[in-house]
Parts: sequence; C-alpha cells; structure tokens
Amino acid sequence: MMTIRFFTLLIITSLLVACANQKPFVTDSAPSVHPANIEQTPDAIPKVEARSRGGNRASYAVFGKTYYVLPTSENFVQRGVASWYGTKFHGNRTANGEIYNMYAMTAAHKTLPIPTYVEVTNVSTGKKIIVRVNDRGPFHGNRIIDLSYAAAAKLGTLKNGTSSVEIRAINPLTYQTTSLTTPALSQNQAAVLKNVIEKPLPPRDGFLFIQVGAFDSVDNANKLKYALTDQLKTPVIVKPSTHLPKPLYLVHVGPYISINNADSARLKLHQLGYKNAIYTAK
Repeated sequence: MMTIRFFTLLIITSLLVACANQKPFVTDSAPSVHPANIEQTPDAIPKVEARSRGGNRASYAVFGKTYYVLPTSENFVQRGVASWYGTKFHGNRTANGEIYNMYAMTAAHKTLPIPTYVEVTNVSTGKKIIVRVNDRGPFHGNRIIDLSYAAAAKLGTLKNGTSSVEIRAINPLTYQTTSLTTPALSQNQAAVLKNVIEKPLPPRDGFLFIQVGAFDSVDNANKLKYALTDQLKTPVIVKPSTHLPKPLYLVHVGPYISINNADSARLKLHQLGYKNAIYTAK
C-alpha cells in the first residue's frame, strides 16, 4: 500500500514539474502598454492593387467548413459582428504573406479578395474607419471581420471585444472625397505661381501619379491645381477623363519614378488635409 502511494506521489510530482517547465499558453490580447493616441491612427488610404498571390484560392476549408473567395468586391455590403486580434498574431504572416502588424489599419475577412479596402461603420456610434483586408478570418460564430488592434481602438471595439458593424467595400478607382474643399486662388497664390519654374514632364507612360481630385468643372480643377502647385512646389496637371460620357477633370500630382518619393508626397498631401489622394499609373 505504501509502495502504491509512493509511486502515485512520484507521478503527481513529475507532472507538476513538467507543467512548470512548459511555456505559458499565449492568448490573444492587447499589448501591455496601450500606445498613446492610437485612436488617432490615420485610416488606410485606398489605392489600386493587384490581387495578392497568396490568400486568394477559389476555396479553402477551416474547422471542417469550406469558404469560397468572392471573384470581386464590387458593391459588397455586409452586417454582423466585428472582433479584433492582437499580440498572439503580431509579427506572424497574414494569409497573403505579409507580416501582421497590429498597429496598422488592417483586417481579416473570410471571403473578400485580398487586398480589399473596406469602410467599417460601428452601427452603435456611427464611427467609420477604413481598413485594408490582407488576412483570412474570423472563424467564430457570427463574426464577419477581425480588426487589427489599432483599427479596433479607433472604432471603439476594444472595450467590449466586439462591435456590431456594417462593412462596405471601396473601389479605389472611383473613391473620391465629396467634402474636398477647393482652396480659392488668391492674388498671392497667383503671384507665386508666376515665379514657379515650369519643368518639362517626362513621358507619362510607366510613371506614377497621385490623384487628388475629380471635378465636373475645369475651373475648379484648375483652382486645385494652382493651390497644390503653391503648396507642394511640384508639377500638377489637369487631365480630362475620356472614358466617361460626361468628362471629369482629374487633378494629378507628379509624375514620380520612385514609390518612396510618391509616398512622401502623399503623406504631405494627407497632412495638408487631402486625405483621400489615390495612386494612379499612367
């Protein structure tokens, strides 16, 4: 009897030692320090991108259920529950092979093409954010989108862990700000423009431009052109669109050969209040 008790005690002791040597189970959570002003993280800026090589199989299975990736995100609208994911996946690869950064404005969705830009609205508060879908999930209950930590913080989802949301896919080709205020052309701006040295533009084929606005009126387009030339001291052109029944006058900054230079200009535009500038290749 004593021998049985001895071996039982030995087995229990061994199990306790083994458990003590194991790494603790990592649950998904917020970082230990909540970054200051993370709720002010700028929205993702929609831009035209090719489908990722990874993450866009026609179908895939998770937990015994098969999901079918949509052929297009056009006119996609969905209502349901948004959740979020944080430290457990931070630094791991997303479905399309990128590195998950919980401080970026990204998200995971089960069936939208990757990447897709979506507007997410918190139906309880009316708060809206824009995120870039680059991952797959969530695969729990009625959850329709997994937000990054930063996106969840901005939308107000962190407190309760989930939010009732509506998501709408964005078409970067037609995404324009409707509230873009065109600065009036002042006498001072006109005087500055006279002193701007006109530089010949290289051939546009293969170069990158930043589209800042689209107008029915060529006069309004030119006003924005003059204002941007004054603010950026860089070439700005007005280009009529020819594929529409009624032409729009597109205001393009550039061209840029380097994506780094284009990104710097786009950041400056964002700081100046032109938050919906998009890339366009010519």
